[in-house]
Amino acid sequence: MQARGVSRPDLLVGLFVLALAALVGWQAAAIPTSPVYAQVGPKFVPYLVTAFMAVLGIGLTLHALRGGWTADIPEVVEAPPTNWRALILVGAGLVVNLVLIEPLGFVIAATAQFVLVAAGFGSRNPLRDLIIGLVVTLLAFIGFDKALGVNIGAGILEGLF
Repeated sequence: MQARGVSRPDLLVGLFVLALAALVGWQAAAIPTSPVYAQVGPKFVPYLVTAFMAVLGIGLTLHALRGGWTADIPEVVEAPPTNWRALILVGAGLVVNLVLIEPLGFVIAATAQFVLVAAGFGSRNPLRDLIIGLVVTLLAFIGFDKALGVNIGAGILEGLF
């Protein structure tokens, strides 16, 4: 096996992930902790994410120092043309969710987003997507609102529950 040089783009990605891990860790340390928590406090998950990101960043950096993952690609394949329809539908789904969540609530907004994103990913059955989206968003709303007590945007349909 031949020794390869350092891959600068791959090294930059690894260092960026390490910097991001440091930022997440710094912000996790700023989370106030109440003495009420006996074992697991609000900092646990952010510190866990920090640790995983740091391990990923170290792995990416070490791999970049050994030649990088882009060196393993046998040949460069030209990217296909941009699918503007899909991009516009997914973007429209995000905008529709932002616009509808306040007046109509989470379930309707997220269901509309689901239908648009599914169409963006190539679905040709909007009725099926509407039903699946409605079921999934209703379950998510019930889980957050009833089980966790977190209001994620009560609206028209949520009032029925």
